[in-house]
Amino acid sequence: MDSFAPQTRLVIFDCDGVLVDSESIVCRVVAEEMTKLGMPATAEQLDEEFSGRSTQDCLLDIETRYGGPLPQSYFNATESRIRAAFHSELEAVTGIHEVLDKLQATDLQTCVASSGPHAKMQITLNKTGLWDYFAGRIYSADDVGRGKPWPDLFLHSAAQFNVAPEHCLVVEDSIAGVQAAVSAGMPVIGYSQHATRSRQLEAEGARVINDMQLLLDYF
Repeated sequence: MDSFAPQTRLVIFDCDGVLVDSESIVCRVVAEEMTKLGMPATAEQLDEEFSGRSTQDCLLDIETRYGGPLPQSYFNATESRIRAAFHSELEAVTGIHEVLDKLQATDLQTCVASSGPHAKMQITLNKTGLWDYFAGRIYSADDVGRGKPWPDLFLHSAAQFNVAPEHCLVVEDSIAGVQAAVSAGMPVIGYSQHATRSRQLEAEGARVINDMQLLLDYF
C-alpha cells in the first residue's frame, strides 16, 4: 500500500461518519419528522442526498420540498430527538481512538473540518471522548463562505497551520467531502463500510478503507 508519510504534515478529519457514528441517527430522526410534515423520506435516502453537506444547505433543500419555511414545531422536535438519541446511542467510530492515540505519538498535526456547526461538534466529540484530541483545532462550515463540496473549509483549515494543500491528508466518508478535498488539491482517504459508497468515493478520487485502523497503514 502506498504511503503518504513523506509529504504529510497535517491530517484533516471530517467529524460525522469519520470520528463519530452520528449520521445514521440524524438521518433517521430528520426522515421521520419530514414524513410527519407530508414529505415522505427514509434515513437511507437522506444519507445519500445530504451526507457531507452543510446543515444550512440541507435545510434549504427540505424547505424547497415543503414549499416554504418549516414550522417551529419541526425544529423543536428534531433538535430534542437528536439530542436525546445522541445521549443514549452515539458512539465513536470503531477504531478511531486507537488511530488518534498513535497519531499523537508522531510529529503529524491533526484537526477537524466538518460541515456541522460548532455547537453540535462540542456535543458529539465530548460524548464520545474525542474532544481533547482536537480542542482548539476544530473548524466548521460556519467558519467559511461555502461548505463542502467547495474546497473553502479544507483550505481554511490548512491555512491555520500554514501547511500547503499537498502536504495535507483528508479523511472523509462523504462524496461532497471527497470532492472538496480533491478541489482543494489535497490527497484524501475515503472511509466506508458499504460497497456502494466505497465505489462512489473511489470514483471521486479517494483511496478507500473499510476499517478505520487501516488508516495507519498510510503513515
